[in-house]
Parts: sequence; structure tokens; C-alpha cells
Amino acid sequence: MAKKDKYFGGIISDPGSTLKYKTYVWRDGIKPVWDKEKCKNCMKCFINCPDNAIKVDKNGNMAGHKYDYCKGCGICAQVCPFNAITMRKE
Repeated sequence: MAKKDKYFGGIISDPGSTLKYKTYVWRDGIKPVWDKEKCKNCMKCFINCPDNAIKVDKNGNMAGHKYDYCKGCGICAQVCPFNAITMRKE
């Protein structure tokens, strides 16, 4: 087999397809609830969210959650220093 016949790395046939796969079905009955009054826009929730489920407005401020993509892991609530996000039953 010649070097040109080998594949190196993955092949992305449909880039940007993650928007098609909604992960909310993985949530186990709890979801994050954001308290706008307590939030100081430190964006620790956004930085730590493994699913990009934090909404950000055009000014770069927290604007809630994208529940279609939130798995309910609770990391956002754990890292919030202002207790502006709490996990609640759905």
C-alpha cells in the first residue's frame, strides 16, 4: 500500500452537523434554572459547559440555557460563584 493510499485522521463528510443532534433526551429529570438577578455575567458556566448549552446574547452576556442541548449534568450550577443557577426537577 502506498503512502498516498493511507488515511490520516478522520473524515468529516457533513461539517456543522452537531446542531442536528439534540442531547436533551439524556437529561435525567433535572435541568438548570438561571436566576438573572443573581447572575454577574462571569461566564464560568459558559466556559465549563461541555455541551455549549449556555445562551449568550449579542453583548457576550449570559442569556439562559439551550435546553435542546443541555444534558442536565449540573456543571454550570456547580461552578457558578453567585448561585445564579440551580438544578431543579423538570
